[in-house]
Amino acid sequence: MSGEWVLLSYRLPREPSAPRVALWRRLKRLGAAQVSDGLVALPADARTREQLEWACEEVVERGGSASVWLARPSTSSHERELASAMAADRAAEWVEVSDAARIALDAAPTEQRSALTRLRRASRQVARRDFFPTSERDAARSALRDLEVQVATYDDAPAGRSR
Repeated sequence: MSGEWVLLSYRLPREPSAPRVALWRRLKRLGAAQVSDGLVALPADARTREQLEWACEEVVERGGSASVWLARPSTSSHERELASAMAADRAAEWVEVSDAARIALDAAPTEQRSALTRLRRASRQVARRDFFPTSERDAARSALRDLEVQVATYDDAPAGRSR
């Protein structure tokens, strides 16, 4: 691996709690790994660097202190641990998408369409923070394709034909 990582070191006042919660949600959406209290990491690229710089600005605007750093873990085992933790988090999210798609296969056609729309959105969100893809991603994509095929089958069926 031996790649560069972008780190956000931050401190926010405990009260009010809304800025802390907003930052936590933002970091979760980005898929940041919690290295320690007030320190998160993402694999460095232009997008992740920009995202953490924006988060840094928000922290400062809300009365906290923050800085963004570029770094390399001192050992490959530290980097593997960080990457493995991030991959495990995304794998769990992909399993949720897979399970929901499989459950939707047994739903009514109108429910399948809405589930497909929702799951496509969820899949895009997970994919944006999936830096270390796992087999669970492939399984989720396969389950989504199965649901897409079933929805298309109903959409292409002659009028009056239902399940």
